[in-house]
Order: sequence, then C-alpha cells, then structure tokens
Amino acid sequence: MLAAQVMECKLRYGPENYLHISYQPPPQLDNTPYHIHRIPIPSPSSLAPNDLLIKVAVASYCHTDSMVSSGKFSSSLPITGSHEGAGTVVAVGSAVKDLKPGDRVMCGLMQDGCGECRTCKGPGEYRNYCPNAGPGLGIKRDGAFAEYCVCDARQSNKLPDEMSFETAAPLACAGRTAYRGVVQSKVPKGSWLGLVGSGGGLGHLGIQFAKALGMKVVGIDARDEGLELSKSAGADLVVDARKGKDEVVKEVQQATDGMGCYATVNISEGRTAADIACAVTMMHGKMVQIAQPDEVCITMPQLIFRDIRVEGSLLCTPEQSQDMLDLATKHNISVKTNPFHRLEKLPDLMALVESGKLKGKGIIIVDEEAMRKERQATSELV
Repeated sequence: MLAAQVMECKLRYGPENYLHISYQPPPQLDNTPYHIHRIPIPSPSSLAPNDLLIKVAVASYCHTDSMVSSGKFSSSLPITGSHEGAGTVVAVGSAVKDLKPGDRVMCGLMQDGCGECRTCKGPGEYRNYCPNAGPGLGIKRDGAFAEYCVCDARQSNKLPDEMSFETAAPLACAGRTAYRGVVQSKVPKGSWLGLVGSGGGLGHLGIQFAKALGMKVVGIDARDEGLELSKSAGADLVVDARKGKDEVVKEVQQATDGMGCYATVNISEGRTAADIACAVTMMHGKMVQIAQPDEVCITMPQLIFRDIRVEGSLLCTPEQSQDMLDLATKHNISVKTNPFHRLEKLPDLMALVESGKLKGKGIIIVDEEAMRKERQATSELV
C-alpha cells in the first residue's frame, strides 16, 4: 500500500494557503497514508466553465480512499484525498446556472462527462458511466480532505434546507452507491431485498433506503458491529454470515416462505460474499454487485442451475442523487457517523478504520464555523 507518515501539522496559515491532506509516496509505512501540509487555495479565475469552488464543511472517509492510496487507480501523486464532501459554494465557473455562491452542496464525484458518446446519449441512468469523463474527485483530482476543493457543478447537488453537512458528506459516495444499488434491484414494495455487508457505511444506508421505499430487508454481515448496526438501521431479519453459507440460506428461506430474496445487493468484498448473495436470492432473481474486489467469485450452480442474473452498479446520476436527498430528508434517514474535528485528526480516524471497529462512516469536521452556523439556523436537521 502506498503510505506515508504525517510529516507535519501546521496550525497557522495565511489566506494565501490552506490546510489540506494529500497522498504521498512512501518511504515509510504507517497507519495512515496521508501527509498534512499547505498548498495554495484554488483561484476562482482558474475554474473551468462547469466548476464549483467549495469551502469544505465536512469530508468523509470512503473505502475508495484506501484503493487510491494502495495504487489501484494509478493516481498521480500527491493527490488530496476524499471524494465524499459537502460545503458551501464560494465561486462558480462561467457556465454554471443552477448553483451560486452561498449555496450548500453535496460535491459531485464524476467530472467532465463528454456528453457526446453513446453512453452519455443513451438512457439517462447510464450517463454516469461516461468512458471519457475527466479525473474523479479524490481519485485523480484533488478531493475534499481540504479546506477548499473544486468539483463539477453538473454532478453536484444543492442540499435540502433540512439536511446537515454531516449527513450530506457521506451520502456523496456511500449514499449515492447504496441508493443506486437498491433502486437497480427493482424490488417491489412488500418484497424482500437482501444486503450482504449490511452493517457497513453503505449497508446501513441501503437498509434505510430500502425500508423507505417499502421493501422488507434481510441484512447479512460478518462482524458483531455490523450485525448491531444492521439491526439498529431497521433490517427485518439480520443473519450472521459467520454461520456459513448453508445456514445463512436456511435462515433467509425460512423468513421468505422458502423463496429467498426477490433480489440481493452485495456490498462486501469478502471472497464468498457474491456467492452468498446469489444463494439467498430466489431462482431467476437478480444480484447487484456493488463491492469492487479484484475478483467476483460465484459458483457455477448459482448462474446456470438457479439462473441468477448478475448486474454491476456504480453511482447515482445527478437526478437519482436528488431523489436520494429528498428521500433521506422525507424519511429522516440518518448516517451513523464517527466525527473527528479538524484535518489534523485524520490519523485518529484512520486508526479507527484499521481497528475494524468502525460503525458507519468516519468523517472530518473541516469547518467548525460552518457547522456552528448550521446549528444556529435550525435545530431540526437530518
């Protein structure tokens, strides 16, 4: 894994510079890949036509950050981490019409879709797969572990007045990914959706989205913390994957009149997770793969004799993202967060991640003043 120690922690900085966190190549290993230092604030005059300059209020840690730091995306280094950010618009590019300075937003991940390829001109739900898109936020373009970041206005969403930055930041990826998988499953109201890896940052959101859409939910996880979070998020049935595939299938079938789940979403990178997701799904049903292991392992009988249909899923479109925000606000969907205050505390967040004891999402409160103003404006925030 590409990693580096936190080399310095600057508490004082002037208006020409801002504190940010970027990935640096080793030479030493530590429990965090981040180096904290100062770089210039992006200039409003440097914004591309569809860019937003955001003053970051909250940034969230995502599993994708570990993929970046381990070199899976061949990112040019250094690069500022986090593609889960929320904050206030400071400046807009010349072509931005729907957002303005002062607006509170959830940052977009995808950047600069071409709008001309077959994918962009195809069905609306496929536009987020543009093969010609520019560098993704926090992946190949500096992200939200910073006091300011630049993102694409076309992929960003204005926050409902009732939604806090603390909720919005994790929704930028975990929410967008989980919601897309749940919607893509096409489970009818009153039918069963399975979630393998239900007790993580994405899974506990997937449970709440599914319940808000009228589905029954089976949550499957292999950690005590994950099972506990699955229950508190509202899963109708929670199954311990450590019991083994046969017992997991038995428990699911007992709860679903012997049929299995109408569809299942796999959020776990465990080697047997995708196969378990297929096994708990009814014959001819759908398994939606969200997790991104190097190999997705499914035994032949699930595909051939049980006719399980496997689909991949990435992220919400901007329109789906707005639907997600509206649903979260209407149904008071909550994100289980573990907040750390100020960028300097990122090593503490990373230590919690590495411990395996994280429940939900780890977040960094970047702008304490923005959070204070938000609380003063209203006490009834999602």
